[in-house]
Amino acid sequence: MDTIWFADLSEALSSARGPKYTRLAEALRRAIETGALAPGDKLPPVRDLAYRVSVTPGTVARAYTRLTDAGLLETGVGRGTFVAQKAAPPRPIPVPEVDSVLHKSGGDPHEVNLISPHLPNVGQAALIRGTLMEIASNPPSGVMHYPGHLTGHAAREGVVDYLSNVTLGRLGPEDVVLSHGAQSGILLVMQSVLSGRRPVVLVEELAYPGYRRAAELLRAEVVPVPMDDQGVRPDALIEIARQTDAQLLCLSTEVQNPLLIAMSAARRLEIVEAARRVNLHLLEDDTYRLGAVSGPGLRALAPERGWYVSSLSKTLSPALRFGYVVAPDGWAQSTRRAAEAGFFGLATPITDLVAAVLAHPALPQMQEDLRKEVGCYVRAMVNKLGRFDLRWREDALFVWLSLPPGWRASAFARAAEAEGVQIRTAEDYADRNGRAPHAIRLAVNGGVSRKSFDNALERLRGLLDHPPERIAV
Repeated sequence: MDTIWFADLSEALSSARGPKYTRLAEALRRAIETGALAPGDKLPPVRDLAYRVSVTPGTVARAYTRLTDAGLLETGVGRGTFVAQKAAPPRPIPVPEVDSVLHKSGGDPHEVNLISPHLPNVGQAALIRGTLMEIASNPPSGVMHYPGHLTGHAAREGVVDYLSNVTLGRLGPEDVVLSHGAQSGILLVMQSVLSGRRPVVLVEELAYPGYRRAAELLRAEVVPVPMDDQGVRPDALIEIARQTDAQLLCLSTEVQNPLLIAMSAARRLEIVEAARRVNLHLLEDDTYRLGAVSGPGLRALAPERGWYVSSLSKTLSPALRFGYVVAPDGWAQSTRRAAEAGFFGLATPITDLVAAVLAHPALPQMQEDLRKEVGCYVRAMVNKLGRFDLRWREDALFVWLSLPPGWRASAFARAAEAEGVQIRTAEDYADRNGRAPHAIRLAVNGGVSRKSFDNALERLRGLLDHPPERIAV
């Protein structure tokens, strides 16, 4: 491949939209179709091509894998990657299979858990199983030594490519620290940032309870910050941070849990400006986003103090316990030390598995199918409960329901459980000493049949229509 060809690839990568690996794959596909690359031509090694066109090796590996699965390229152990002599039939894409409560129970269960999201299976279970079998037969990182920074390199490259459509500023594999899910990542950030005998962590007025649990594990005090319809109020943030000498603010800008707020770009800038005035680190939790981002990440706006935490639990499977932290400039090494001191590193079969899954050409379509399927469950919730005070988004895995007069959240939760439906109340998200609204969060459960899911919603609607009649005395 001569210099002109490398220039053509670079131009294709810079002029098109979408993930870089898909742009590179399409550029190579066009070259094969037009004859610029002839059958039998050898392609450059992954790292050589990555260097020449200024992308990560993971991007090139995913592009090569995509075209190999399509039968346009072929590989030989120790020989490299070549244009196929004759187009081979594409590898079969895993098909959805039953892997749910319905399958295990042999029928439609009456008990339905709406506390935590259960992802619909649109093929990811088969993809994980098939990839596990391939990894088991020839694990790239081996199985007889401790995990380390190098064993997770391919997975970190995969994360960088996976985040190619998220605006996080300059980002490379060395900025990524792997964790056992997002909760583990949150704890790593706190271990890296917090200091002193009684540090203070700020959270949203109604916030993911995992922030509080992680902070309390490190003997930190948790203080809520008032919110409006845009999220955390910058004026309140400055005042409380100064009063408490806080060191970290935990928040979500894309899909706030539990209120579903998507923070505007203007408000994100105000939060960053406030954080700089009071020397506050910012932990952005992006675990619940299924669709495209609505604005720049806090790390891009404040590269010196913006942390980004997410996982594959809400977009692939929670069973893998795979999460990641993208550290601010200059903080990755200390965060990596915290991870190594806590658990040495993720198990190498998991990092090998995730690296392969993130590079699989079927993954983008699966995640699009997942978003559509989640949207169907959300629309079912809206159809059943929409005449009440309901907040919802088709690209979110839960809805937020303010209870009608006559119901208190705790009483409603007990009544719902008696009807075979488990839910979460606003009290789970509020400060222990604060006042919680009479509201509940209902999560999508794709692990049961739509019939069971709809029946559970019907039972909840029956409760909402008939609040307890009590006369105060």
